[in-house]
Amino acid sequence: MLEGVLWLLVGFGLMEAFSWCIHKYVMHGVLWKIHKTHHQHGKGIFELNDLFTLLFGGIAVVLILLGVSQWDYRFWIGCGISFYGMVYFILHDVLIHKRLKWLGRPKSNYLKAIAKAHRDHHKTRECDGAVSFGLLIVPKKYFREGE
Repeated sequence: MLEGVLWLLVGFGLMEAFSWCIHKYVMHGVLWKIHKTHHQHGKGIFELNDLFTLLFGGIAVVLILLGVSQWDYRFWIGCGISFYGMVYFILHDVLIHKRLKWLGRPKSNYLKAIAKAHRDHHKTRECDGAVSFGLLIVPKKYFREGE
């Protein structure tokens, strides 16, 4: 069981790293036409950018199904990816973008830093010039008061 939890944490941690890379080099690169819907703040609850959620969720489901019969590392990594997706949804879509009105303003310094970093990311509606591509790992400058 401990080994499973370790694999779950590996899957979760790798998602933050992969998400940063994919966000910076793919979403703000060759797949900008899909991701730009997120920067344009369109009307409605869904945006074309949500296709990325289906991609990552699909990978998680495949890994879970491949590993469930033996409860091997694939199952646990898939669970880690799923857990990251839930955290991402709550922080990014609910807390920051208010796609669902479940939570108020962030109160902790860490959550405020995440929101500030993401706000800086959205200062541009263009492919180039964006900063702060991760979600959970936030540069120190966003923890300063008064920004």
